[in-house]
Amino acid sequence: MKVKEPSKAELKKEKEKLVSRKESKNEERKKGKKEKETDRKDKKTADSGISRKESPRGLKERAASEPNFPPPEAEPHTEPEDQVPLGTEPQNIEDEVKEQIQSILHEMVHTEHGEDLQQEEEGPAGELQLEEDDFLTTSDVDDRYEILEPETLHEDTEDTYHVEETVSQDHHQDMEEIMYDQENSDSSEPLIDEERLHQEADDVTYHDYDEQDNAIEDSNLISEEVNATPVEEHQEIPPETNRKTDDPGQKEKAKKKKPKLLNKFDKTIKAELDAAERLRKRGKIEESVNAFEELVRKYPQSPRARYGKAQCEDDLAEKRRSNEVLRKAIETYQEVASLPDVPSDLLRLTLKRRSERQQFLGHMRGSLLTLQRLVQLFPSDTSLKNDLGVGYLLIGDNDHAKKVYEEVLNVTPNDGFAKVHYGFILKAQNKIAESIPYLKEGIESGDPGTDDGRFYFHLGDAMQRVGNKEAYKWYELGYKRGHFASVWQRSLYNVNGLKAQPWWTPRETGYTELVKSLERNWKLIRDEGLAVMDKANGLFLPEDENLREKGDWSQFTLWQQGRKNENACKGAPKTCTLLEKFPETTGCRRGQIKYSIMHPGTHVWPHTGPTNCRLRMHLGLVIPKNGCKIRCANETKTWEEGKVLIFDDSFEHEVWQDASSFRLIFIVDVWHPELTPQQRRSLPAI
Repeated sequence: MKVKEPSKAELKKEKEKLVSRKESKNEERKKGKKEKETDRKDKKTADSGISRKESPRGLKERAASEPNFPPPEAEPHTEPEDQVPLGTEPQNIEDEVKEQIQSILHEMVHTEHGEDLQQEEEGPAGELQLEEDDFLTTSDVDDRYEILEPETLHEDTEDTYHVEETVSQDHHQDMEEIMYDQENSDSSEPLIDEERLHQEADDVTYHDYDEQDNAIEDSNLISEEVNATPVEEHQEIPPETNRKTDDPGQKEKAKKKKPKLLNKFDKTIKAELDAAERLRKRGKIEESVNAFEELVRKYPQSPRARYGKAQCEDDLAEKRRSNEVLRKAIETYQEVASLPDVPSDLLRLTLKRRSERQQFLGHMRGSLLTLQRLVQLFPSDTSLKNDLGVGYLLIGDNDHAKKVYEEVLNVTPNDGFAKVHYGFILKAQNKIAESIPYLKEGIESGDPGTDDGRFYFHLGDAMQRVGNKEAYKWYELGYKRGHFASVWQRSLYNVNGLKAQPWWTPRETGYTELVKSLERNWKLIRDEGLAVMDKANGLFLPEDENLREKGDWSQFTLWQQGRKNENACKGAPKTCTLLEKFPETTGCRRGQIKYSIMHPGTHVWPHTGPTNCRLRMHLGLVIPKNGCKIRCANETKTWEEGKVLIFDDSFEHEVWQDASSFRLIFIVDVWHPELTPQQRRSLPAI
């Protein structure tokens, strides 16, 4: 008897019934598992030290061979609640990357220069030896933690700036984080987005590479007890570095490069590692620290367990804002790198993170040693050489940095990151015309780390100095890309929302009493300045910030960054006594109080100050009748003896001295009047 074949409709109907029955069975199975899981919660393995979590979705348990260390007592395997349907093959974890890596928060080194602080002398940076004692050196500073602010900057120095990221070529993403985002995704209990408040990148400082006195490694740090400033009250906008994390091409690279962080042994304890890591991902930092410490105790030769411990200490340092804990993390990262059989990807991540955290603490030379070791281990990785170049720049060693970038450009001539930094070094060496193509091509490359306001700033400035009219085109582009407040106002370290105008009246500032006092006592101030000039004891120092096209311009500083120069004030005691009544200027840690003398034939290039947080007062003391003028934005003015001019030096300004005799003025910086008392206390010095 011939059996009638079922129709397609009948097959489809039958299939639906089977699927329905399977789903029903799955629901019953899940319900049973939940009940079993509840019964098991109080039955932790005695020697595991951590609670067993569900297996990551889509990943198989690996029985593997017996480990070298005693494994935890086995417990029945259970599938997670959100396990994929039966019969579905595990997905390739590379295909599970669906969300962008979160934006990197800025971590900036914060230092305040003391009167007599100097950069430690350790000999030429290029001769640093990889000695273990140096490699593990930590600072003796008190247990305090930097706020996420820019470091102190030298006054008006165009060749001084901060860089948000020193490790830029791999688009600033911790590939290990990507792997865990893929492997440990769990829709039933999503991981918090803010699992790492201080990912991969730190903001670090490029010192003026020709001025070593500003490169202070162990900074004055903000105390742990200082309360964080409310976001709505203190919104300083640091220079931006575009890491291109939105670029599909960059994300594709991240998908392709799947890091291998587990050695053969670590694969056998992967479930325990995953459980501890999930605690860290969910922000349960103290619990994750305990979990990884227990794993390190049980498996002392496990690189991944020790790396997890270092990451937890790193997280805990951020949470507690503790340098002591961060130094502990730095040591643990070093312990990871010292273990045998460390996978190369893990070794690279470990040393990179160690270098970054050293930079965060201001340990620039220690960071350089770490970077040197990285380059030795991975000599073909040009991104690490770029990082090494930044490491040299951080200690003011232009020569070695220049050699590193030349080496990178010889191998990869179109490396945009190397180009902008090489162009910057050339400009700092006053090779203005030479610097332009490197800065221009580097920005145009669009490579990570190149779309940064500082490079637009320096490119435009270089073009202005050679008479290239395209300068303002680049300023305009920098403004459109959000790096500058306007084409005229190009300061890089700003508080958002402050009133911005080139010229101010005393009434607008609210500092009328200070202005009246300066104008009422201008002859006293003048006479003390002239007396210092006559002593020929070197108190007036030449302007050394490469701001002059030509001429002779010197300054005698009484206060800098809110700190009184006691020795200088001995030369102008009455002036200093007068000023101490006005904390809006003596306490202005983003400004100076100084005499400024300019001789005939001097021209100061168009330039901008570093921040919009201050206003600048000029009191005329000795002013020739003709030939001296100052332009701020598109308005030009002249000084008068005994009168105060007030302008915002974050706007472009330019000075000419074409008189037949010297010009002497008194410069007094004050806090921007719209800054709150909290902001004035918490903003780091410039």
